[in-house]
Amino acid sequence: MGSLVRRLFDARDDSLPYLTHQQETVTRGQLRERVAKQAAVFAGFGIGPGSAVGLRTPPSFTQVEVLLALWRLGAQVMLFDFRLKPAEVAALCTSCRPQFMVRAGSNVQATFGFRPEYEVVTECRGTGRPAATGHRLVQFSSGSTGRPKVIGRTAASLAAEVDRFAGISGMPGEGDRVLLLSSTAHSFGLVAGLLHSLAAGVSVVFAPRISARDLLRTAVDHRVTALFGVPMHYELLAAAIDPPELPDLRVAVSGGELMPPDVAARFTERYGVPVGESYGTTESGVVAMDVDGTLRPSVGPAAPGMVVRVRRGELDVALDESPYLFDSGGTQYADGWLRTRDRASVDGTGAVRVHGRADSLVVIGGLKVDLTEVENVLRGHPAVEQAVVVHEGVTEAYVVTAAVASSEELLRWCRERLADYKLPRVVRLLDALPRTSNGKLVRQPALLRERSAGRGGV
Repeated sequence: MGSLVRRLFDARDDSLPYLTHQQETVTRGQLRERVAKQAAVFAGFGIGPGSAVGLRTPPSFTQVEVLLALWRLGAQVMLFDFRLKPAEVAALCTSCRPQFMVRAGSNVQATFGFRPEYEVVTECRGTGRPAATGHRLVQFSSGSTGRPKVIGRTAASLAAEVDRFAGISGMPGEGDRVLLLSSTAHSFGLVAGLLHSLAAGVSVVFAPRISARDLLRTAVDHRVTALFGVPMHYELLAAAIDPPELPDLRVAVSGGELMPPDVAARFTERYGVPVGESYGTTESGVVAMDVDGTLRPSVGPAAPGMVVRVRRGELDVALDESPYLFDSGGTQYADGWLRTRDRASVDGTGAVRVHGRADSLVVIGGLKVDLTEVENVLRGHPAVEQAVVVHEGVTEAYVVTAAVASSEELLRWCRERLADYKLPRVVRLLDALPRTSNGKLVRQPALLRERSAGRGGV
């Protein structure tokens, strides 16, 4: 992994700007020096090749420095989304058992907006264990059973994905300035936004806050030429009142979830730039991409080097080995194929069209949420007997209780145990949940709403 980090830095001149926030810019050379200093500090804690390290910091210059420093030392980095609650992090650490936890010293739950730097706290965990595999990036995704999937990427896998992005027509190159709105803890923001930009000489710009006003001001002030985000960001910008012109903008790509065509059309009408699409998985990285946004409703052809197939109406991706650690993948990888569990088709030109999820995994604001995980949290409440969670525009929970419990109490229970983006918007109490003739719980939102008519909820 250290070789990959050196390759990314050596790909372009050190004088080029790399990270920018408001009036502060860090060049590639300055970041190289910061990474070396951070690596020396971590080495003093005993972190080295094969060390298992959890990293939990908000998006920041510090996050990039620490991640690259740990990789430079050859550590396996478990990347935790800073929005996860302590109980969620603790549950993941129970199975992964990192030897060290690196986190922001301030209360990340109180973080509002982008901050370039954070104080870093390194905790040595006596119950931890070193990496048992050669994977150097570990991320987490919930599966349909509610048990979190632990997903590993090797240095070779990450290097290959950086090369795939470089081979996709229209991707930003040296001299471009990309306004990065996608989460840097997730695949698209991390690899397309940070690593590819480092390799290609692209300057990565961060906005102080996620508001139409701040995004547009940042785009104008820094003359951004590219925008990477999720549909929520494009919807926000498309609804802006009297927005300024963005004459330098030439590329806008959405990743994380499928872009609603009407949102893409409104953005294009407002700013004159079509919205492209990037489709991928945490396990594989980018699978297909249409940077120019001319192939909708498809998500573009398979990325260079990617092999896909449609089997039983679902998209499979060829992978050399299972990306799952700790036996967390179930049957999702078999015989060299990753089951995406996305319903899909491939047309005669090779363009991939995705028709939606085939299981309980939904995408909210660009972040994947397993509704089964939310159900399990609700069932953990002492008063709850049964729970069904559905998502159709918003996340709704339908609950049967054995003791007195209000909707407000159940929402508080969830809020203490789940990241905010996973929370149900409404909790409705029922006398009984509808079932099919063979006894299975019904998960049809319309029928559940009909059954709950006249009952309380928040």
